[in-house]
Amino acid sequence: MDEQRVRVILYLVAFFATLKICSSQRGSSVVLPVSGNVYPKGYYHANLNIGDPPRPYSLDIDTGSDVTWLQCDAPCTKCFPAPHPLYKPSEDIVKCNDPFCALFHWPNKVPSEIPEEQCDYEVKYADHGSSLGVLLRDAFPLKLTNGNTIHPRLAFGCGYNQEVADGVHPPCTDGVLGLGNGKSTILAHLRKLGLMQNVFGHCFSAQGGGYLFMGDNVLPSSEIVWAPMSSKSGKNHYSLGPAELRFNGQATGINGLSVIFDSGSTYTYFSSQAYEALLYELKRNSNRNQLKDANDDKTLPVCWKGTKAFNSIRDVRNLFKTLILSFTDSMNVQLQLSPEAYLIVSDRGNVCLGILNGADVGLEGAIIIGDISMQDELVIYDNEEQQIGWIPENCERLRQSS
Repeated sequence: MDEQRVRVILYLVAFFATLKICSSQRGSSVVLPVSGNVYPKGYYHANLNIGDPPRPYSLDIDTGSDVTWLQCDAPCTKCFPAPHPLYKPSEDIVKCNDPFCALFHWPNKVPSEIPEEQCDYEVKYADHGSSLGVLLRDAFPLKLTNGNTIHPRLAFGCGYNQEVADGVHPPCTDGVLGLGNGKSTILAHLRKLGLMQNVFGHCFSAQGGGYLFMGDNVLPSSEIVWAPMSSKSGKNHYSLGPAELRFNGQATGINGLSVIFDSGSTYTYFSSQAYEALLYELKRNSNRNQLKDANDDKTLPVCWKGTKAFNSIRDVRNLFKTLILSFTDSMNVQLQLSPEAYLIVSDRGNVCLGILNGADVGLEGAIIIGDISMQDELVIYDNEEQQIGWIPENCERLRQSS
């Protein structure tokens, strides 16, 4: 066989291999049921099977960080109560000379100096603590919507030291599913392996539960409101901006805000200036005959009581106005926050403001959209096209392949 024919054959092999990767990437999705709620649990989580044989683990869904980690018996120096037994670490430990290690920030090690050492990780969260551990790989069996099951070996954190911030009750999960926009997420690795597109979405029901999907073949065909991602807010953040805050359709004078979508945050945070403007508008527009300050209710910083206990937001929604975030760089794109998207009813029957002062967590010049403001919306993170979309959805029903 002459050299030219060999080159042609090699080219065709590479070409069809590329076609196979592209075809497997597109049309492959995973849909997972979600459990949890905004109040009183304060988080939504999904179950993933990990290991061989596979064992289930409940992971807090967090679009504000890249690291997926499990509480791990390495042994565990400090772990909080969890629904499943501690993960037994595999022997497939990520070394410092592994390219994957370079995607993380390790606190005390330089890979070039100690290439055979284990690759450590440390992730800190703005409002609820941190996790420290070692990176390793194990099997992640995933059932696709086309009926096939794949078993990729993916890297994640074996967390043996978890710190919980003062006053924060640890979630009853086994760890965190990091779905930020960095290159170290498990979805980014599935994309690199040619198994699915780096597209995912979540749908959190206000009644509790919902679903999470990864891949691109369960998207609605139309009516999604899309806005381009911004890179100005820094690593890991899904950010849109700048935006103007409107109250009941009227300008508040607050603009230029970066808007960050973070499912790891239970509540929504406004910059201090936006927060003060919101409190002013709420006070100015409230019916003082029907609502009084409930200073004895410590569920959240701001609560109101009525002449009798409230059973649901429906009892008070007519007393509050819709908030609007209008994106100035995206013509006619708005994110509307109805009273259901920023209020809760506490166990004492009072209505409480689920928007908090971002100054308390070091946030300035930005808004963090937490779980409370994403309820009953399908929120889509398209890392292929660098855009975020949303559409009202019945989140109690699992979405099927499109």
